[in-house]
Amino acid sequence: MSNIQNRTAIESPCVKVCDIDRPSGLCRGCGRTLAEIAGWSSLSGTERRRIMAELPARLAANLGSGSQ
Repeated sequence: MSNIQNRTAIESPCVKVCDIDRPSGLCRGCGRTLAEIAGWSSLSGTERRRIMAELPARLAANLGSGSQ
C-alpha cells in the first residue's frame, strides 16, 4: 500500500471562507488564527480538538457583534 493510501484525513473546521478579521486576527469563516491555520497539519489530534472546541465561543465573542 502506498503512503497516499495510508494517509487519514485531518479533521478541520475550515469552511472555505478565508477572510481574516484584522481587529481580532481570526478567520471569519472558521475562527482560527493565522498561526493555527498555518500549523494545523502539524498539531496533534488532541490539540486540534481543543482548538475546535473553542471556535464557536471565539466567533461569537469576536465576530458575532457584526464587527468589520
